[in-house]
Parts: sequence; structure tokens; C-alpha cells
Amino acid sequence: MTVTGDRVHVETEDFDELYRILSRTAERARMELIDGKVRSKPGPDGSHGRFMQWLMRCCVRSRPELWLYPVQGLKVQAHRAGRARPDGSLAPSGAFAGQGEWADPDPVLMAVQVTLYDSETDARDRTEKPRAYAETDIPVYLLIDRDSCEVTVFSEPDGVRYESARTVPFGKTVDLPDPVGITLETEQLKDWVR
Repeated sequence: MTVTGDRVHVETEDFDELYRILSRTAERARMELIDGKVRSKPGPDGSHGRFMQWLMRCCVRSRPELWLYPVQGLKVQAHRAGRARPDGSLAPSGAFAGQGEWADPDPVLMAVQVTLYDSETDARDRTEKPRAYAETDIPVYLLIDRDSCEVTVFSEPDGVRYESARTVPFGKTVDLPDPVGITLETEQLKDWVR
């Protein structure tokens, strides 16, 4: 761990040890390490689960050879030094078998986040996660934003950022580009927001 000014930078090994300790004492640790900063995510509410259920059904119906793995930990960023827990990771069925808490992200076709109603959403889901997933070369990042009632599809990672980002309001059809190749009808999403 390094302290510079008012910033603390946590090394991956220190995070992994802290995570192991807290996982034994907490019912479900939802911690992440992005850009050397430890983040703790609040637990999802029931509507969040409904969004994920809808998306899982859409994915399995369109691409039965894939599975939307909920909250699978991924090694992200340069040199896989970060630790992220997307709400869903779309990958071939069986892709994470035999892997531990933090899996290799290479088989992931799409990372998914459904925003939570918390103060960290803007930094975490709209800024840090897209950058971390682009640095990891995850082909598609799908952000379902319950605050703005929009879906944003990030694609074409260049190793630093996603070169393409398309945002549509709930109710519009959105195409998830290859290698995902799924079309989502988002009208239902309007019914599950505050």
C-alpha cells in the first residue's frame, strides 16, 4: 500500500489478502479494486435483480451457447492488477470452471452493470468500469442506467478506452455488436425504475 498526499494506492496482493479476510467475516463481500482504489458496492435491490433476470433471459434465448454469469470476479486492467465484479459477464457456458474468485477475463464477450442508487455509481459504473474493461479488451460493456433510464453500449476497445458508445433511452431497441450479436427490446425496463 502506498500513500501519496490524500490518495492511497493498494497493491493487488494487499487487496487479495484483505478480501480473503473480509470474505470470512462478511456474509457477502462485494469489494473491487480499480485504479488501485478499493471500492465496496452495496447489495442490489429487488428491481436490480429483475433487470438482471430480464437480461439473462434475453441472452440465453438469443445465444444458448453462452451464459450470463452473475457477479463473477474478473482480473482487469493492465497486467490484470485490478479486481472487478460486474453484475454480469457474458461468456461461453463453462468458461470459468476451475477458476477461483477472480477469473481470467479472456472468454468474456460482454461485461454488464446495472446502476445502483448510491453515491459511487457515477465514478464506478460510468467512468472507472468502462475504462477498466476497455483496458482488459472486453469487447462490449453494457451499462443499464436506472438513474437516467438509458442503456449505453460501449464497444471497440482500443486497450485504453472504448472507441464507440451508443446510448438509447429505455423503450428503444438496442443492438449489441459482435461478438455478442444480440438485439434487446428495452420497453419493459421503464416499469422497473423508481
